[in-house]
Amino acid sequence: MEIRQLRYFSVLAEELNFTRAAARLHMSQPPLSMQIAQLERELGVRLFDRGSRSVALTEAGQAFLNDTRTLLSRLKDATVRARAVDQGQAGRIEVGLSGSHFLGPVPALIARYTQTHPQVQVLLNEMNPAAQIEALRERRIDVSISRSAIDDDELCSRPLWPDPLVVALPASHPLAARKRLALDRLAGEPFVMLRGETSAFAVRLQDLCLRAGIRPHVVQTVAEVPAQLALVAAGLGVALVPRSTALRFQPAVHIGRLPADAAAGGVYAVTRRDDGKRAVQAFVQAAARLGAEG
Repeated sequence: MEIRQLRYFSVLAEELNFTRAAARLHMSQPPLSMQIAQLERELGVRLFDRGSRSVALTEAGQAFLNDTRTLLSRLKDATVRARAVDQGQAGRIEVGLSGSHFLGPVPALIARYTQTHPQVQVLLNEMNPAAQIEALRERRIDVSISRSAIDDDELCSRPLWPDPLVVALPASHPLAARKRLALDRLAGEPFVMLRGETSAFAVRLQDLCLRAGIRPHVVQTVAEVPAQLALVAAGLGVALVPRSTALRFQPAVHIGRLPADAAAGGVYAVTRRDDGKRAVQAFVQAAARLGAEG
């Protein structure tokens, strides 16, 4: 039994006329009659009563028609879905991200993407950046939203949007009157730092201070940027943080701009080089477009 035979049967059941059914199927009548006869032989039942001037479904034919319509409908749905997956319009994406990204452009990205790609299920996995990269290498997630570009034999990165580094100070801090700060002005200040093992971004912040001649006096270490800012707002110290997250803590936190060489920072989509999921590619492209607009 072939799918085309089921289609032939369904059309003939609707037309109840071999000539009209053959015309709809863009074939001549004899091959259609042969295919229906072959289908009946395979099933071992008569599907149509054929008269000299009329064709009618048998009781078995009517029952078979109901199931055939259901089968063809499901086959059509399966075909549409397969094409949608191939075009990146359907599927499932596992995204890894840290808590600070919920305070930046990511929620708007997810909202817009799910509106334009309703058949794609986007699942967010909140974890620290180091855990994201491990999960990406082990194929437990498809994309890592990262503040560090990673390019090696397995992984590659695409820039999404800029997110410069700033100094976060308690609103009452003496340096809060300054809009721009050089890093060396923070020498001797109590620092709230990210734990080095949590991400390459945390290591970069430590190296940035050392290159500026500062050995930070660290009073607290935390795993997430929002935790840094909460402690800064409470007056426990200063911190180097992404601007997008710091903006959410104003006016309790003052934002000091850094010189361009120290402030450079951005957000990247990190994926596996061998990932062939079209939905993942479409998601990263949509994220990059949002970054270009912002």
